Amino acid sequence: MSAPVRLGVIGAGSLGYHHARIARDLPGLVFRGIFEANAERAGTVSRDLGIRAYPALDALLDDVDAVSIVTPTPAHHAVAMRALEQGKHLLIEKPITVTLEEADELLALAERQGVLVQIGHVERFNRAIRAAQPHVDRPLFIDSNRLAPFNPRGSDVAVVLDLMIHDIDLVLTLIGGGVRDVTAAGVGVLTPSIDIANARVTFDSGAVATITASRVSKERMRKLRIFQRNGYLSLDLGAGTGEMYRLREDVDLPTLVTQAQPLEAFVERIPLEAPEGEPLRLELESFAEALRGRAPVVVSGRAGREALAVALRIVADIDRSRALLGAAGA
Repeated sequence: MSAPVRLGVIGAGSLGYHHARIARDLPGLVFRGIFEANAERAGTVSRDLGIRAYPALDALLDDVDAVSIVTPTPAHHAVAMRALEQGKHLLIEKPITVTLEEADELLALAERQGVLVQIGHVERFNRAIRAAQPHVDRPLFIDSNRLAPFNPRGSDVAVVLDLMIHDIDLVLTLIGGGVRDVTAAGVGVLTPSIDIANARVTFDSGAVATITASRVSKERMRKLRIFQRNGYLSLDLGAGTGEMYRLREDVDLPTLVTQAQPLEAFVERIPLEAPEGEPLRLELESFAEALRGRAPVVVSGRAGREALAVALRIVADIDRSRALLGAAGA
């Protein structure tokens, strides 16, 4: 699109609020406003941000070229299909949908309509991830931990679809290739669904990732460690920082294995640097650039579907394990 893109936001909860806050002043976008089904919430956000709240979804869709869909996950499919039927480009918050059937229907319609679909896997824009990517070289093992206190937002789905899917997308991106096997365990603590989960994902290449996610933790933690042949990377996604440790080129390996030496004598530490930037702002900027034909979509609809497919395999394995435990205890 050569003309400025008209954008609206559908859903003005805690995350939708920030989509609107950022989008209202992004270069290359003309921000039209929001649609929020809860009239009281719509009014609050409209007043706080000085933006228009549309009275109906179709009223917003008639006035935009593209939308951010920031509704609860179970509504993603219905809202996205309605927007696609009118030829609107989409940024859909993760996960893309609840089921693969919904994702496939959505992506097929987007292709027929010739519109862009980007998925809101915002951790791709995390400063630590941006700094690490130039140094990632065929990882052999990744260990990921994402822990958070309980928040009712997102608890309508399992923690795998609420939190872990961020790290599933990162692991798929960093390792690449197909997934061979998935094993997982998880339990519900505060909800009937899965509140804490651990998964082991094995790739066709032989690489392995272990991923832990919890929404019943006392403190927050978002850390990722990447092990590869030339060293390992330690990333703190919460702080947006990271460092790489690799074997020094001048190390005498025969001496190293026969004589104890301090770590710094054979390992060099490399701080990982990337420009500052609010991840959600970078995500929305990338969407605007893609809409204007200046850059490819960073997280495609197909990538969102792949992350969902692995997440659902994890949920299915947890459900199978829970069923076996239930049968054993009966």
